[in-house]
Amino acid sequence: MTKFTFRIADEIFERFPGYVRGVVIAHELANGPSPPALVDLLREAEAAVRARVKSDAVAEEPRIKSWREAYRAFGAKPAEFRSSIEAMARRALKNDRLPAINALVDIGNLISLRHLLPAGAHAIDLLAGDLALRPATGAEQFVAFGSTETEHPLPGEVIFTEGDTVLTRRWTWRQAQHTLTLPETRAVEFNIDGLPPVPPAEVEQAGAEIMELVQRFCGGRARFAMLARDQPSVSLAA
Repeated sequence: MTKFTFRIADEIFERFPGYVRGVVIAHELANGPSPPALVDLLREAEAAVRARVKSDAVAEEPRIKSWREAYRAFGAKPAEFRSSIEAMARRALKNDRLPAINALVDIGNLISLRHLLPAGAHAIDLLAGDLALRPATGAEQFVAFGSTETEHPLPGEVIFTEGDTVLTRRWTWRQAQHTLTLPETRAVEFNIDGLPPVPPAEVEQAGAEIMELVQRFCGGRARFAMLARDQPSVSLAA
C-alpha cells in the first residue's frame, strides 16, 4: 500500500487560474486485455469526436484551443507539441482507430475522447516517492515511452513527476516508460485535466464515469479527489 501523496504546485494555479485536476485512485485491480464491450465504448467515443469536431477547425475547438494557449504560455509550440487530446481527436477524425491496449489504458482514452479533455492513468504500484505537477527546473530526467534516450525538460515547462523523474512532459503531451499501465498493474491514479471552458463539474462527472468503468471491467476499489487551488494535494493510499 503506497504511503505517497500527489501535490499540484502553487505556481500552476497562479499561471492557469481555473485549472482543476480530477484524480481517481484505484487499488486491488485486475487489469488485462479489454473485453469487446469496452472496445465498443472506445469506438463510440471516437465516433462522438467525429460528430462533434470539425476536421478543418480542430485547433479552434474551445477545449483544444485552451491547451494550445496553455502550451504557448510555458514556451511549447502547440503545432509541434500537441496535447494528448488534440492528438487523439485528430486521429479519430482521420478514422485511425486507437489500438485496444489494456482495460485501464482504454478506459482513460475513451473518457478523454468522450469529454474532449486529457485523461489517463499512471501505475502507482512501484512508486518510490511523492508525485507532483509543477514547473520544471530543467535538471529532471525523462525517458519517453518507446525510447531509451534521456531528455531534460525546459525550465518552466509544466511536468508531472515522481521526484526528479518526469512521468509526463509538457503537462499532457507524452508519457514516460516509468509508471506505464501494464496488464500486471494493480494500482493506478487517473488524471483528468480541466482548463476553462471545461467546468469542474464535468471533470467530476468524468471521474465518476472512470470509477464506474474501472469497477465494471477491473474490479478493485476506487475513490475520487478534485485538486484545485484550495485543495492542491491528495494521498495515494487505498
